[in-house]
Amino acid sequence: MTTAPPPGDHAYTGDVEVGAPAQVRELPGLTITKLAVSEMANNVYLLRCTETGEGLLIDAAAEPDALRALIGDSGVRTVVTTHGHWDHHRALPEVVEATGAETVAGTADAGDLPVPVQRTVEHGDAVAVGRQTLEVVHLRGHTPGSIALVWRGPAAAGVHVFTGDSLFPGGVGNTQEDPARFSSLIDDVEERLFGTLPDEAWVYPGHGADTTIGTERPHLAEWRSRGW
Repeated sequence: MTTAPPPGDHAYTGDVEVGAPAQVRELPGLTITKLAVSEMANNVYLLRCTETGEGLLIDAAAEPDALRALIGDSGVRTVVTTHGHWDHHRALPEVVEATGAETVAGTADAGDLPVPVQRTVEHGDAVAVGRQTLEVVHLRGHTPGSIALVWRGPAAAGVHVFTGDSLFPGGVGNTQEDPARFSSLIDDVEERLFGTLPDEAWVYPGHGADTTIGTERPHLAEWRSRGW
């Protein structure tokens, strides 16, 4: 189910398909561009500060030619990888070589990436894109070092969270039927996302459609009961 965009933002739905054009969301302070790539239908997000033009890419998943075209001549200063799974960083070497971008990832997953991670981050750290700030949220369970990025924009823009594979419409990420990993992830998601973000916060996952915190909040107990 597609969540309706807020008033004044009707062009963006968050529904993208592999091989189809990217969707662009113009917000006060930040432009968000969403593209789907690869046979895994990975979501890639390009964030660009509207004041400085500086760019940040989230998950250089695959199809380096498509990602270079997405980035364009304006480049990116930073590439953040949300977690160490192979499908989220296959194009990282080519993107870094083409742009000279700084690589950022959660400390516990840094060793799984195909290039050296120049900056490792922990829960509570911040990553800048121009004059905008993204808060790092460590969500343990899908992988040990999975992170989400939260942007708290001006009032007209709202709150936006990029969750990688830790939160999707309908549930948390795959924890390989490991009860300990599931418990860790659902606890972190409930405390660190649902416990701190407003219902209208927009969620951009690593695959598939977007959602909001308010859409998913009523189902937390159901997810915990079913164990996935």
